[in-house]
Amino acid sequence: MKKTILLLIAIALFSGVFAETEKKMEDNSKKLAVLWTSGDVDVAEKMCFMYTYNAKKQGWFDEVVLIVWGPSVKLLSENKNLQDYVKKMKEAGVIVEACVACAKMYGVDKDLAEMGIDVKGMGTPLTKYLKEGWKTLSL
Repeated sequence: MKKTILLLIAIALFSGVFAETEKKMEDNSKKLAVLWTSGDVDVAEKMCFMYTYNAKKQGWFDEVVLIVWGPSVKLLSENKNLQDYVKKMKEAGVIVEACVACAKMYGVDKDLAEMGIDVKGMGTPLTKYLKEGWKTLSL
């Protein structure tokens, strides 16, 4: 009986120690990653940009990242209205990142960097956002 009680006490004490050392998952439910891949200006203006901008401006999410990927890199490099909108989003606190591989395929990596966009490999960051439980929207 004494051994059983001592065993139960030991388990209770050690389980608390192990529980404290476990890595706690951060609550990322207030973080949004918007993956913009469309080369369609209407999709950009009438959905993607409106929602992304307001998600940050209205406080719907604490952190908002716009990822420019695929044909959208070319569209953004050519369209002054979209460039102005991206500038407005950045001023509101939206983080803007672009896929370097896509930007290089279209020859616009330097153009996007000159706009203050973080042009980099996006496979790892996007995977991180997904694994960490960020809300994601793909357009």
